[in-house]
Amino acid sequence: MIRIRHALLAALLVSSLTACGSASGSAKSDGPEVTELRYQGSVGAVTFPELAEHLGYLAPVKLKWIGNTISGPQDIQAAATGQTDFGGAFNGAIIKLAAAKAPIKAVVGYYGSDEKSYIGYYVTEGSPIKGPRDLIGKKIGVNTLGAHLEAVLKEYLKRGGLTPEEIEKVELVVVPPVNTEQALRQGQIDVAALSGVLRDKALERGGIDPLFKDIDLLGPFTAGSVVLTERFIEENPQTTKKFVEAYSKAIEWTQTHSREEVIAEYKKIIAARGRNEDASTIEFWKSSGVANKGGVIDAKEFQTWVDWLEREGEIKPGQVKTEDLFTNEFNPFKDGSAS
Repeated sequence: MIRIRHALLAALLVSSLTACGSASGSAKSDGPEVTELRYQGSVGAVTFPELAEHLGYLAPVKLKWIGNTISGPQDIQAAATGQTDFGGAFNGAIIKLAAAKAPIKAVVGYYGSDEKSYIGYYVTEGSPIKGPRDLIGKKIGVNTLGAHLEAVLKEYLKRGGLTPEEIEKVELVVVPPVNTEQALRQGQIDVAALSGVLRDKALERGGIDPLFKDIDLLGPFTAGSVVLTERFIEENPQTTKKFVEAYSKAIEWTQTHSREEVIAEYKKIIAARGRNEDASTIEFWKSSGVANKGGVIDAKEFQTWVDWLEREGEIKPGQVKTEDLFTNEFNPFKDGSAS
C-alpha cells in the first residue's frame, strides 16, 4: 500500500526552508511581525481562519489563499516546506511528519467527530458487506492516504479480528470527497468514507447504508490540529499569538452560536471570495466537531495516535514524545475562558 513516507522525506530534506511568513511588510515591535499568511482552502467550505478574518479577529493580519487541498498530510507538508504558513491535518499525520524530523508544532485543534459531525463508512443499499471480514479484497474510497480515514478503518479491521496480512488485502482508493458518493453508487468502490455536508446530502438522497462510524470506535474526539513551523513561532511570536487567538475565537464562535447564524456567515464568506463555488452544501453544516472550547489541545488527542502508530510499527517506540508535538501557549482558552 502506498504510504506518505516520500512526503515525510521531502519535508525532512527541505526543513531548513521552513516558513518564516510571507513577510508582506514589517510590523511594529508590539504588533504582528508579518501581516500576511499563505494558506490552502477547501472547495465549497469555510475554514476557521477565513471565518476569523471575516469576523475581524485576525486584523491586522490578512490571509492569502494560494489554492485548495483535500489532503491533510499534503497541507502540513506544504507548511513544513514553506509553501504555506500554516496547515492542518489528522493528528496521526502530524506525528508521522514530526517523526521524520520536520520541525513543526501543533497550536490548535481544528476538526473532530461528535454525534453531529463524524466520519461514516457507507455501502450501497443491499450490499453483502456487513462487517470487517467482508472488506477483505474490497475497495474503500478515502480522501487521502496516511490520515484519519485510513487510521480509523484499520482500527475497525483490527478490532474485527483481521490479521495484518488480511488488512493488507483491503484496498484504499483515493477519491476526491466531492466524487466519493458517485464512485460508490457507480460501483467503482465498495465502501465510501463520507463526512459533513457530503455525507448528509448522500444520506438525503437515500440508497446507502452505514457500515460504521469513527465515533463508534473512539467516541467524540478532536481529530486534527493546525501546525506552524518552530522557526515561524520563534521568529514571529506576536503573529503566532494573533493567529492562534483569532483561530481559537473563530472555533469558539461556532461552538456558541446557532447553526443558522454559522451557516449565514459561511454563505457570506463563500459569496465574497468569488471562487465560483456551489455554496449549497453549507446548508448541511451541523457542528465544528471540535471537542474542547476554542480548540484547546488535550494530550490524549495525540497520545492515542502515538500509541497506535507504535503498535502498528509506523513509528518506533519512544521515537516521538507527545509533549513535544503541541502547545496551548497561545490559545486564550487554555485556562477555560478567553483572556
